Amino acid sequence: MPGTSRDWDRAVPRSNRPFIAKWWIALLGAPTLAALCYLYFAFWFVVHQRDFQYAPGGTSGSPEAVGLEGFVEVPIPTEDGERIVAWWAPPRFGGGVVLFFHGTPSTLSDTVWRLPELQKSGLGVMAIDYRGYGSSTGTPSELGLHTDARAAFDFIRAAAPTSKVAVFGESFGTGIAIALARERPVAGVLLNAPYASVRRLFELRGPPLPYRWLLTDQFDSEALIGGVGVPVMILHGTADTNVPVTEARRLYAAAREPKIMIEVKGAGHLGAWEGGAREPALNALVAWTAPDQRPPTQ
Repeated sequence: MPGTSRDWDRAVPRSNRPFIAKWWIALLGAPTLAALCYLYFAFWFVVHQRDFQYAPGGTSGSPEAVGLEGFVEVPIPTEDGERIVAWWAPPRFGGGVVLFFHGTPSTLSDTVWRLPELQKSGLGVMAIDYRGYGSSTGTPSELGLHTDARAAFDFIRAAAPTSKVAVFGESFGTGIAIALARERPVAGVLLNAPYASVRRLFELRGPPLPYRWLLTDQFDSEALIGGVGVPVMILHGTADTNVPVTEARRLYAAAREPKIMIEVKGAGHLGAWEGGAREPALNALVAWTAPDQRPPTQ
């Protein structure tokens, strides 16, 4: 009968059989080895992913140590038992407040150049170091950073109950600002160099992995911003190599009216502010947080 061991014996001499067996093992082993290596790398990424997303630690300091006037350092407890450090410049009575979220790997000491500009516009200012950053306790995660943002907003509302609060996020901090705007009654949202989602940045620049399923902290701003019902302003440089301007355009398309996007030609990452967007951005923050004009009593 065809296909029996005798056919094999007649077709393949015994002397050639070890060679053929090794050839088949090599042929089947290469893709198997590649698949195992890919699975191992995917598992390694899952374990270490937050090392790529966050830069905890960094420079600790105080407002006085970096030459800031009018700011005090305040500890803010969070609902899950951590303590974040904030720099706080109270507003004039009834005046507006800006809650600022910096990028990563920045800390409060690295944002000193931004805070006085906000303060000089007549606004109260709060900036925080996220959990694990600077002197704040804890370990960063998406849920944890959202908790930090809520704690900072609630502190402002308690300290300045008549003030309207706008949020201002830069780079990594834009995702935190958008999430807070979904959870608290902010007056407006200013975003400098935002991303559509952190997952998309990994997909654009990282090795080919299924980040949609592997990434725990995706910061999907594009999915959240449609639920923000206050004015949104987006600033972005067209030459930003860290976060392509196309990501900001996606975010703008997903946002509700009223919204405005200012693209600064040739500006790099965060450079839109110095490239001409500073004045309209500050004007927007002041307008959003201006006290309501009540009609005079009769």
